[in-house]
Amino acid sequence: MGRNHARVLASLDGVQLVGVVDPMGDKNGWSQGAPVLATVEELIALGIDYAVVACPTALHEPVGLALAEAGVHALIEKPLADTVEGARRLMEAFESRGLVAGVGHIERCNPALRSLRTRLEAGELGDVYQVVTRRQGPFPHRIADVGVVKDLATHDIDLSGWVTGQTYTTIAAHTVSKSGRVHEDMVSAVGQLSDGTMVNHLVNWLSPLKERFTSVTGERGCFVADTLTADLTFHSNAAVATEWEALRAFRGVSEGDMVRYAIPKREPLLVEHELFRDAVLGGPRDICTLRDGLRTVEVAEAVLKSAAGGGTIFLGNRTDDDN
Repeated sequence: MGRNHARVLASLDGVQLVGVVDPMGDKNGWSQGAPVLATVEELIALGIDYAVVACPTALHEPVGLALAEAGVHALIEKPLADTVEGARRLMEAFESRGLVAGVGHIERCNPALRSLRTRLEAGELGDVYQVVTRRQGPFPHRIADVGVVKDLATHDIDLSGWVTGQTYTTIAAHTVSKSGRVHEDMVSAVGQLSDGTMVNHLVNWLSPLKERFTSVTGERGCFVADTLTADLTFHSNAAVATEWEALRAFRGVSEGDMVRYAIPKREPLLVEHELFRDAVLGGPRDICTLRDGLRTVEVAEAVLKSAAGGGTIFLGNRTDDDN
């Protein structure tokens, strides 16, 4: 992801890309002409205002803590850290210094999901019953330090809570490892959010079919978001009377109109950087905070704990005032 962040930052209004850190050097010319440095300390010495952390997950904590200690704002790629303890230390380090810090849960910037969230907030679906996600595709060889739960499922964990405005209270899961790696490469999870909404996640690196599917079902129908194409479709319930006496007591639904919305499709990574830039400049903080990122890591670890034989894991109902 580092090369993509550099590409966007190099052309972002109001921002100057002044340096890139890569101990291996810039072998492929991805630095956009910025000097390539060997250490984070060299980058800090340039007097930077903020940095993007796009390194292996296990390095997020030491790199992030170094930036916080130097008073540098930071956008840290997801997941925030490879452990709950590491994520909490990062959150505390940036919050205690009053720094702006965010997590790169980029699905929050996907046009389809932003439109979906706005429509849910407006009450267009009525009561929300269920969120279902499917995120599957071939194994990405660049991922070596975490499994599919922390690399991919964290997207779905974060977006499910974000679009509904709820937090996870329970989760239960099963995982398998079929590719010969140490970490899991498939997970199926079911859980519940703080308002009672059911969630289901199917995530894997074992499918030749690449799919990014999110559906939200409620009392007025179902929203379906394809985040690969950034399309959002609404399938409405139809009010159809029946003359069959035996079925009158059944409160089911029938298929109604289908609407595919016309949505401006801006690049999610560009939107993410615009929002973070504005937050650093003192504008609205419409970003995924480190507190949000910590909660996602907590749920991810609960998924792994459940899959290891822990049954259903109870997470409680946290608020923004919780530590």
